[in-house]
Amino acid sequence: MQQEENSLKELEALQKFNPFAPTETSYRMGWIGMQAVRYVNMSDSAEYSLPPVSLHTIALHLRPPEKFNLQFEGVKLDRPLPTGSIQVVPAGSPTLLRWQGSRDLVVIYLEPSLAARVATESFEFDSTRTVVPPFCSPNAPGLRSAILGVYAELKSGGGERLLVESLANILSVHLIRHITGAQRWPAAADGVLPRRKLHAVIEYIMENLEGSPTLEQMAAVAQLSPYHFARQFKATTRLAPYQYVIERRVERAQQLLRINGELSLAEIAVLAGFSDQSHLTSLFKRITGVTPRQFRISAGIQ
Repeated sequence: MQQEENSLKELEALQKFNPFAPTETSYRMGWIGMQAVRYVNMSDSAEYSLPPVSLHTIALHLRPPEKFNLQFEGVKLDRPLPTGSIQVVPAGSPTLLRWQGSRDLVVIYLEPSLAARVATESFEFDSTRTVVPPFCSPNAPGLRSAILGVYAELKSGGGERLLVESLANILSVHLIRHITGAQRWPAAADGVLPRRKLHAVIEYIMENLEGSPTLEQMAAVAQLSPYHFARQFKATTRLAPYQYVIERRVERAQQLLRINGELSLAEIAVLAGFSDQSHLTSLFKRITGVTPRQFRISAGIQ
């Protein structure tokens, strides 16, 4: 958590160098491994420098300006990027930007330790290898889809930490794949979880449902990398880990609603592992079709 807090402070300090305020950010949403920022209608003319940060910066250009100049570590670009282009600025690289014409983009800041871990565990790379070089790419459909998945969670309010952690791992995998051109996953990514490992993971989830079991913790129980674990878990249960956890939390909330009419919905939310009553209500209705209050009334508990 200290690393996440330090990263947030660094990104908030970085914003002082940027004359444009973001329209949406994940700051203070409790995200793990990455942060996301959305900029809309950035003005017709600008020139400024951004200092280096300790995170990899991944930018998806949704509307490029008419003229564009970009300089960072080993990259000097003096032409507009096509819509859908992606630029990656490695951690520790200062950036110079200059453009004319309005622009929109999504920026994701990714923890280097996460990208390095994915490179090591999912692709069996040497951990000392530089895995994220600087680049600009107009054609990276897998990486683009991963970025848009992160942005969709940002737009939705970003309340599910486990989903955000999964998205950060998926983004890292596509980033490494694009850089290396790897077309196949290691064999360990295939198949299903052995019954013994599945039971151990489910037991861990149920024992920690009130808290915030992370993808990394569940993967450690199964003795797999987070990405391989997520794939095998879904192949076995037909649910992604975050979907499985949400369903178990809703089931626990249903139990509490049935047996205890004295608990408030806010108390039930905490006991079932939701961040607050609003989070409980949103996911409860999505899964059951009714609100917790409606469910309590239908169960005859007043």
